[in-house]
Amino acid sequence: MLSILVPIYNYNVYPLVLELYKQCMDCEIDFEILCQDDASKSSLNVLNENVNALSNCSFVSLKENLAHRENRNSLAEQAKFDYLLFIDGDSIIIHDHYIKKYIDNILDFDVVYGGRLHPEKCPSDNQKLRWKYGRFIEDKSAINRKKKPYQSLLFNNTVIRKDCFNKVKFDKNRKKYGHDDTQLSYQLSLLKSKVNHIENPVEHGDIDSNLIYLNKTKESLENLISLYEEEKIDIEFVRLIQLYHFLKRTKSTFIISKIHTFLEKHLLQNLTGKNPDLFLFNWFRVGYLCSINDKNQSFLSPINN
Repeated sequence: MLSILVPIYNYNVYPLVLELYKQCMDCEIDFEILCQDDASKSSLNVLNENVNALSNCSFVSLKENLAHRENRNSLAEQAKFDYLLFIDGDSIIIHDHYIKKYIDNILDFDVVYGGRLHPEKCPSDNQKLRWKYGRFIEDKSAINRKKKPYQSLLFNNTVIRKDCFNKVKFDKNRKKYGHDDTQLSYQLSLLKSKVNHIENPVEHGDIDSNLIYLNKTKESLENLISLYEEEKIDIEFVRLIQLYHFLKRTKSTFIISKIHTFLEKHLLQNLTGKNPDLFLFNWFRVGYLCSINDKNQSFLSPINN
């Protein structure tokens, strides 16, 4: 029936697994929960070993790092059931009938996405940027997600048929962080896979600090540009690429990258501060895309405090 796949890196996954285990037992379904730490060598793995005491559950700590895409592929290869539920180790289950709701909705679809929520209050000012972007931009109702079913897919809290996943998989040759969901969703759109969106969210638990999220954003934009340049994604599939393509076609990227470099210090002061502005964050992303095109190597280095 259901293989629940939990990729981990330096996180205590036992509370999540225990809740998933209880709900699967209540539903009286055939299930397994496979957890795999990607060679973090974390002291938290002592707690994660408790997963192995639960029936149909396993925890493994890899000796060599696979990276997040191949970690997910590895878990899928080990899965023995027809449906795969991908859920990140830092997710928080917020509904008592989370598993049942998936079981009730998966039969006629290749992919079912339940959504994601961020907490109502930001944990700290140092996490405000990631929290704001998640809560006000990424968190969407099923009704809104259905308007663009493929573009709204995130592969955390997603059930996919194993035979469907095997046709796409995560691109193990791509090493940089970010947009693996975008690439996989685009492949599913080419296959015309049947996608359903339901209201069955998990809460995002481990929210990045402002600085870490900015560096992850930069890396994900570099990855997005490489997908565009290698023609592994259609221009119309991602709004940011549509805009970038327009700016490139109108030869505007050079001037925008220069303006962006001039404003960089002020942007970073705002985005790493207590009240980051999402409009400025969008400008940061567009400007950084143009800077990649301009091959400004000094700007491509990680941000440091």
